[in-house]
Amino acid sequence: MAARRPIDPIARFMQEHDVTLMHLSALNRATRALAEQGYSEEAMARVRTAVHFLAAEVGEHNSHEEEALFPVLDRYVEGPTRMMRAEHKELKRELRKLQTAVRNVRSSRVSAAALRAVRERAQIVLQRFVNHIHKENNILFPLVQKFLTRDALREIARRMV
Repeated sequence: MAARRPIDPIARFMQEHDVTLMHLSALNRATRALAEQGYSEEAMARVRTAVHFLAAEVGEHNSHEEEALFPVLDRYVEGPTRMMRAEHKELKRELRKLQTAVRNVRSSRVSAAALRAVRERAQIVLQRFVNHIHKENNILFPLVQKFLTRDALREIARRMV
């Protein structure tokens, strides 16, 4: 039996970022529709789907970064992971605020103020997530690829299982 080739953890993180960006785009379109056209069950369903994805999948993605990638990277370079961990906490905090705004639309009469709150919270989440992904894709991951050995990358891949 042929040996299984380990996954490239950086390629996996970047692919997950691409999927996250698609959900962020869907969130943006749905909240723009709410702002421009008012409440619709279809737009709110798209918002809920995107928010659910962000809460579940991005939480798992960030855990993989924090538990698999960052400890290995910390052996080579000091500093970047501290900033990324802080951003992960901020992303989680802002996402909780968006979840609350979405719940407020579901649990009460639909008002312009409630829809505005969803749009405003979504815009903050979008901005923070896109900026964070940009930093990781264009600064952190190239740093990882430059400094980490193949053995270190294999260790990260093993930790992600």
